[in-house]
Amino acid sequence: MQKHNIQVTPAQYQDYQQWLPYWLAYQEFYKVNLSHEVTQTTWQRFFDDAEPVYCAVAKEGDKVLGFVHYVIHRSTWAETDYCYLEDLYVSPEARGQHVGKRLIEYVQKQARTQKCDRLYWHTQETNQTAQKLYNWIAEKPGIIEYRMPL
Repeated sequence: MQKHNIQVTPAQYQDYQQWLPYWLAYQEFYKVNLSHEVTQTTWQRFFDDAEPVYCAVAKEGDKVLGFVHYVIHRSTWAETDYCYLEDLYVSPEARGQHVGKRLIEYVQKQARTQKCDRLYWHTQETNQTAQKLYNWIAEKPGIIEYRMPL
């Protein structure tokens, strides 16, 4: 795989069959099992202009190598929106080729285009592989997340 042949573009409907196995592998990594309905709703949101939820894919030719999902949202801490990078996944065979970095840089460019004040994301403390990339390209602010079941 040559890095210069990889393109990051908004997902298209026909990418679904390649995106889905990666989406399922991503869930497996995080030990979650989202319903088929949640997956379908998520996929449809990517193509709804009224939804501020987006998906981009990294491709080499017609082969999807990974995806990134991001959300543009309001913040009480800024006059302009924030951009939350919610999900990032790169196929195991494409790792080490800067595909994840390219996906993040794509979101960064979109956030700048939307005049967002901040781009941010989370990862598990145990995800050391991803943290190597994140520590290289971003700052870690020391935020701790808490969750409450609803």
